[in-house]
Amino acid sequence: MSRLLGPLADVLGRWGAGFWSYADPRTEHLPMARNPLPVFAIVGAYLYFSLSYGPRFMKNRQPFKLKRVMLVYNAVQVVWCAYLVEECLRVGWGGTYNWICEPVNTAKTPRSLQAAQVCYQFLLLKIVDLLDTVFMILRKNARQVSFLHVYHHSLMVFVGWLCVKVAPGEHHTFLGFVNLIVHTIMYSYYFYSLLNPDAKSAQWKRYITLIQFVQFFLIGAHEIISLFHPDCDVIRPFTFGIIVQSAFMTALFKDFYHKAYGQGRNKKEKLNS
Repeated sequence: MSRLLGPLADVLGRWGAGFWSYADPRTEHLPMARNPLPVFAIVGAYLYFSLSYGPRFMKNRQPFKLKRVMLVYNAVQVVWCAYLVEECLRVGWGGTYNWICEPVNTAKTPRSLQAAQVCYQFLLLKIVDLLDTVFMILRKNARQVSFLHVYHHSLMVFVGWLCVKVAPGEHHTFLGFVNLIVHTIMYSYYFYSLLNPDAKSAQWKRYITLIQFVQFFLIGAHEIISLFHPDCDVIRPFTFGIIVQSAFMTALFKDFYHKAYGQGRNKKEKLNS
């Protein structure tokens, strides 16, 4: 246990005082990279709209018809996510990075600067993802605006910001790489189901949820492996944070899966039929 907690305490101690003023040399010039206030403001406005203003605004209104807007939105998401997956493969995860341990490297090489730009686009994409909830509320799909949904969307904005601030490349970007693959699949399904409503089915939604289970397992396992390499120069607080969050998200998705597709749901459907 001391072997694991020792490096964590050491890194936290070294970072503590200067963390908020520090930014990786590859991204320190970018908007929002150094100062967290814009990100806090964005997430704060999102939470206020999702949990308070939005539901009150729609209370006595009919749902907005947003099919065309959402077709464009989902198409943009598919193209953007797929592009960033390709970029992740090109600048690192397609063969340049070591999948077991890719040490942090702040040198401003052409490839590392490209990786930093991909991380910044990932942050911008996670901010755009917040529109998912806005559309749900405007369409009066309040049932979909769950704790899991709001927590996950808020968290991913902070994950994107931390990536840009202190780890815009290398080992910990595996999280974003896997997330982008999952979102490419997910938004492709959303786009297709809007074009062809008959394609909507609980079975496909079930597969999407299972893919997200795999996502969190892979992300957590990737960070756990690095713990068995104490000389691996990665950011240990990130390692522990990602492991804890992967376990927490797995538990939340397990609960959602059980409620949506488990035996309890099946029994309820039989009683109502």
